Amino acid sequence: MSGSSLLLSLFPSTGSTSNILSAVYGSSTAAGQPLSANPVIALTLAEKTQTQGIASEAKQPQTSRDIAAFTAAVKSAKTPAQLLQNPTVLKVLLIANGLGDQTSYPALAQKALLSNPSSSNALCNQLSDSNWKSAAQTYQFATKGLSVIQKSSTISTIANGYAEVLWRQSLDAQTPGLSNALTFRGEASTITSVDQILGDPIMRNVVTTALGLPEQIAYQDLGAQGTAITSRLNIKDFQKPDFVNSFTQRYLVAAAEASSSASGAQQASSLLV
Repeated sequence: MSGSSLLLSLFPSTGSTSNILSAVYGSSTAAGQPLSANPVIALTLAEKTQTQGIASEAKQPQTSRDIAAFTAAVKSAKTPAQLLQNPTVLKVLLIANGLGDQTSYPALAQKALLSNPSSSNALCNQLSDSNWKSAAQTYQFATKGLSVIQKSSTISTIANGYAEVLWRQSLDAQTPGLSNALTFRGEASTITSVDQILGDPIMRNVVTTALGLPEQIAYQDLGAQGTAITSRLNIKDFQKPDFVNSFTQRYLVAAAEASSSASGAQQASSLLV
C-alpha cells in the first residue's frame, strides 16, 4: 500500500490528508518523487536505518572532532569543575542529554550539573526541565567526582547520544517533526495519564499538534489543558499499536502542514520588506 493510500485509509472521514500532502509536497505519489518527501514513508525509513544513520553521523568531520575532543578532555580531567569549563565538553554533554538549547548558558549549566540532586534546594531540582536533574543524577559529579563519566561505557553512551541528536536534527531538517515522531511511537505505550503528556515536551508537542490544539493552550492552567486533550482522545488508546501508528502519522501530516504554512508566511513577509 502506498503512503497516500495508507493515510486515506486511516482518515477516510475528512478526506483532507491527501490534500495536505499534495499542498505540502506536490503530488505525494508522483513517479520519481523522493521517498523522504512523504512524511509517513520518511518515518518508516528512519526507523529502519536509525542505527546506520547514527553511525554515519558520528563519522561526519565536525561530529567526529567533537567526540574526539570530548573523550580526550574527559580522560585527562582532574575535577568536574575543570571538565565542565571546557566548551566542547559542555556542548556534547548537554546535547546528548536533551539540553542542547541550554548551551548558551555555560555558567548555569555548570552549576546545575555540579549540584547534588539529593538536596531539595539543589539547582538541578529548581529548574523546570527535568533533564537537568536526570543528568545530575546520572553523572553524580557532586558526590562521585569524575568516576562515573570517566568510565568507558559512559563516554561511549554520551558520544552515541550526541551523534543521535545530530542525526535527528538532520531528519527534522528534511521532514518536520520526524524526530519527535520517532520518540513518540517508541514510547507512546508508556502513557497512562494526561499529566505524562503535559509534563513531557515531546509527548506534549506530538499530541497537541496531532489534535490541532493551538500553542496558546500552554497559557491555560494544567486542568484546562488536560481537559482539552482528554475531550479529544482516550488515553487508553495509546496501548493500541494501530492507534499509535495512525496518531503518529496524523502528527507528521499536521507538522508538515504547519511547516509549509510558516515557510509561506515567511516568504510573503520577506517580499514586503
